[in-house]
Amino acid sequence: MSERKSFLLRVDRDLLDAVQRWANDDLRSLNGHIEFLLRDALKRGGRKIKHTAPPPADGGTAAHESEPEE
Repeated sequence: MSERKSFLLRVDRDLLDAVQRWANDDLRSLNGHIEFLLRDALKRGGRKIKHTAPPPADGGTAAHESEPEE
């Protein structure tokens, strides 16, 4: 399993509330949804993620969800 790193994120309350509602709609945790959005942004931006180990099987998201298609 890949190493998970914690960090503090300061974000506008309205933005966080909107992301929390989106996460709830998609049956994800807030943390899992933020990770999902970051991975999607990297993919869309043509950026690669350096993996030392495979990501968690659920990618930090609900089991029925998969990465968005382009």
